[in-house]
Amino acid sequence: MSTISIEGMEFYAYHGCFAEEKVIGTRFVVDLYLETDTAEAEQTDNLEHTVNYLAVYQLVRKEMEHKSNLLEHVGRRIIDKTMQRFPMVQKVTVKVKKMNPPLGGKMDFVSLTITS
Repeated sequence: MSTISIEGMEFYAYHGCFAEEKVIGTRFVVDLYLETDTAEAEQTDNLEHTVNYLAVYQLVRKEMEHKSNLLEHVGRRIIDKTMQRFPMVQKVTVKVKKMNPPLGGKMDFVSLTITS
């Protein structure tokens, strides 16, 4: 079993409960960890025998374009779509960070991590 990591994917999106967030938007960073068996790809050196990073990135980008109120909803959509599109993946962990959230004080980010 191996873990394929795609970390630091940056997106500008419009997720949030506040009206301003839905209009102004903010920056998000997504980390994704995919547990899968890479034994065949290790032997064949063939992209068809593993998870294509580009296809995963495009999937995450598409999900980040759909507005949600909650990071929980965004994270669950990313996990569900990843598991549907890549049946060879046995476990997915996603971390979604909302950078500079509008909470009335200075902070780097808030985040949600979901494993499925």
